[in-house]
Amino acid sequence: MRQRWLPVGVLAGVLFAVNVVARLVSRFALDADAAMQDRLSLAMFLVIGVVLGAVAFVWGQRRPVERWGGDVALAILVALALTVFVGPFLNGDHPFSNGAGAFFSQVWLYAGFSAAGVFLGYLVLIALGWDHRSQSLKRYAETKLSKPRRVVRR
Repeated sequence: MRQRWLPVGVLAGVLFAVNVVARLVSRFALDADAAMQDRLSLAMFLVIGVVLGAVAFVWGQRRPVERWGGDVALAILVALALTVFVGPFLNGDHPFSNGAGAFFSQVWLYAGFSAAGVFLGYLVLIALGWDHRSQSLKRYAETKLSKPRRVVRR
């Protein structure tokens, strides 16, 4: 049981840690510059997308998508909840301090960059032919070709 959920928890923790680092840099280094804070937020979402793309690439080689897809989705949901509900307290704010529009904008941006990262990572994996399904089909074809052809006599 622990082997199944430990990677999910670690992934959620890493995604939340990316958000924590971005918030702390924003708070201490870019306190007054709104344009730089926006760029930092965009960079944070890009890093989250790259991390998830790498995870999809690595996990997609070892397991079928039905197995790791739910794990990644759960990690994204946990990290998203931590980001939007716990993250603002690091800056001394609360989740709805900038209004509901900013709150839901952050949710949609997080979801969009996460989905795009997973999709692109898995798409590259499929394009290279290294995904779990392609490898199992390759092994099946090699097994079928290695057996001698059966001769039918009349």
